[in-house]
Amino acid sequence: MSPTSPMSRRTALGVLGLGAAGVAGLTGCADTTPPVRKKAASGNNPVTAENSLTGSGGWHVPPDGRHTAKDRLGQIQGYASATSVGRGETIAFHVSLRKAQPFTVTVHRIGHYGGTGGRSMVTSPELPGAPRPTPKPDPDNGAIVCDWPVSWTLTVPDDWTSGAYVAVFTAEDGHRSLTPFVVREPARPSDLLVVLPFATYQAYNQWPLDGRTGKNLYKGYARPGVVGDNKHRAFRVSFDRPYSDHGLPRWAELDLAFIRWVERHGYDATYATSTDLHEGRVDPAQYTAMVFPGHDEYWSKPMRDVVESAVDQGTHVAFLAANNIYFHVRLADDAHGTPCRAVVCHKQDHDPHADENGPTTRWRDLPGEHGEKHGRAEQGLLGVQYNGILAEPAPLVVREPAHWFWSGTGLRDGEEIAGLVGVEADGHNPKMPSPRGASRTLLSESPYGDTWGKGGGRGRRVQNTSLTEHADGTLVFVAGTFHWSLALGDPAHAEPRVQRATKNLLDRMLTPRT
Repeated sequence: MSPTSPMSRRTALGVLGLGAAGVAGLTGCADTTPPVRKKAASGNNPVTAENSLTGSGGWHVPPDGRHTAKDRLGQIQGYASATSVGRGETIAFHVSLRKAQPFTVTVHRIGHYGGTGGRSMVTSPELPGAPRPTPKPDPDNGAIVCDWPVSWTLTVPDDWTSGAYVAVFTAEDGHRSLTPFVVREPARPSDLLVVLPFATYQAYNQWPLDGRTGKNLYKGYARPGVVGDNKHRAFRVSFDRPYSDHGLPRWAELDLAFIRWVERHGYDATYATSTDLHEGRVDPAQYTAMVFPGHDEYWSKPMRDVVESAVDQGTHVAFLAANNIYFHVRLADDAHGTPCRAVVCHKQDHDPHADENGPTTRWRDLPGEHGEKHGRAEQGLLGVQYNGILAEPAPLVVREPAHWFWSGTGLRDGEEIAGLVGVEADGHNPKMPSPRGASRTLLSESPYGDTWGKGGGRGRRVQNTSLTEHADGTLVFVAGTFHWSLALGDPAHAEPRVQRATKNLLDRMLTPRT
């Protein structure tokens, strides 16, 4: 997708509460017998207990705040040594300041917490801060890799609840930025596993946006002060660097909106990242459903294998955005041998290091197991696939209103939910593979115009929200729009009918199968 797809500043601030209101290696054959599920623990679980504690807004670093760090000035920025960490394990933070001065690191957990959105967990002692060098892009692949020394190391306490966390860096002069990570709890079965798309976060990260250096998998600088296009992009992006400016990854507002909603409703959830899928730290049998709340575009084969195994084993899957599993990527080690510290994707260019999993291009361009064209298209797993970028938000047009999914919403066939289809859209393509041995219900049929002028206003392009049901009752849901999660937890986009439908979906997934 385009990194310049429209989303208003109001949207981002609203999500933050400030707006207008292991299957290691997957060896062997999957057991296709649906697992016996425990009774849903929603309403009486560690997440509920955690959110009963007193929260605070100190986690929030406003994008345009007076003391918010900017790449071009680099007042204070840092990165974490891992995208996720287990309880009892350590995670290190690497921080650079524009001028030498003391600073602190405060770690916050993201949730509902009575509407504050987070809770302060621990603050480091005062630490000595110093400027660190901004590396030049690798001449071969464009990677920008910081090798800054460790500033502070945290050992995660054994009593911390799994969740999305941010480390907020605060300089003595008041400047602030943050970096995200996840605390995982893989040994605890939970109703929901919420997976955050760190591979996609990094694909969009153009740090540093300093007018001359930054690159991501979309673009770089053609010359000083001028942003270029695909010819200037990187083929490899590193986790060993800060996220741009204030530190919240692009599109992370979708994940934050869902997290606040799901924890407000008391669902029993644990958390993981896309790199956890890749490294075999996720056993789908531990969970009744796996939820992907944000923009999750960049997937390695091991990541996809876990989700396909989940569906085969009877674990439900829900994708709450659009343009999922679009690009095939490799995750690569860093120079010190630390695994999964870089995302590699050559897209339309020749991949000189393609391995047995194929080149890093679109999934739909990879052949199937027996050489069939488009055999790995994402629609074969999801039921729909990415089909365009919206020129402007469009209404979602409801279909199948008698379906249990829409129960209690009062919606009628053809009724519109204003502005719900936004940024990017998915739809059913009859020329592409579909899930085998499953029934698919298209819950919307929403015409829209795209940024290439195709479909003209509300013409040929059509968005579909999709629900696929397999023979054993396993469900795969795809919202097919970026605005779905925002409708759950962003005051600027709050939509009670979408909230009710999502609750219908999760409650259905958590209902024991007979």
